[in-house]
Amino acid sequence: MNINATEFKAKCLKLIDEVATTHRPLVITKHGKPVARILPIEDEAPFPSLFGYMEGTGEIVGDIMDVPSEPWPAEARNEDSLYAPAVKPR
Repeated sequence: MNINATEFKAKCLKLIDEVATTHRPLVITKHGKPVARILPIEDEAPFPSLFGYMEGTGEIVGDIMDVPSEPWPAEARNEDSLYAPAVKPR
């Protein structure tokens, strides 16, 4: 449907409701030339839930219940070997 800009200005809300119910676009013209188009919003697919989207992508390797017999360096207060030696400025 085509409509003049002056007429659109006078009937704007009614025309927007009409586009929404009929799902047909509306072209607004000025001096007979199209200047704007009002389109109905199409129903979009619902956004998928983020909960559980990675289900089945992980893999457990080894025995997750077996605790290592040696303590972690941080627990034994022996973590110096984990850090690079400091560089002395000249």
